[in-house]
Amino acid sequence: MSASHDEAAQGAAAPNGFGLEKTDEEWRRELSPEQYAVLREAGTERPWTGELLDEGRAGLYTCAACGAELFKSGTKFDSGCGWPSFYESIRPEAVQLLEDDSLGMARTEVRCANCGSHLGHVFPDGFGTPTGDRYCMNSISLNFSPEA
Repeated sequence: MSASHDEAAQGAAAPNGFGLEKTDEEWRRELSPEQYAVLREAGTERPWTGELLDEGRAGLYTCAACGAELFKSGTKFDSGCGWPSFYESIRPEAVQLLEDDSLGMARTEVRCANCGSHLGHVFPDGFGTPTGDRYCMNSISLNFSPEA
């Protein structure tokens, strides 16, 4: 479900600015401790360990926290970074991009625009892709649904 569809269903964005609002307690009940650490606390899974890194089937990648559609398989590419990489989101409004200088370097954090969950970061080094971008996503932040 897209953020705009969810917001329309609610009549307006939730007070937190996202289409979906849950308490910290609700997130902790619904997510595994590993998912919570990445999705809600902006953690990072270890490189080369994510289940979706080598996923090559056609399908759709959605937010593991809320199910919002985020990436199409046709935009996934092997960047060699150890995390699933995409050159663009399914729609520009599907993700929220935020400045992140938490590690003493300028990066751009990618969050789900529907629920605010941390997905990963985007870098302008997607050489050879149509956009030049590399959305470096945590596998644990995503669910994958193969095409029928």
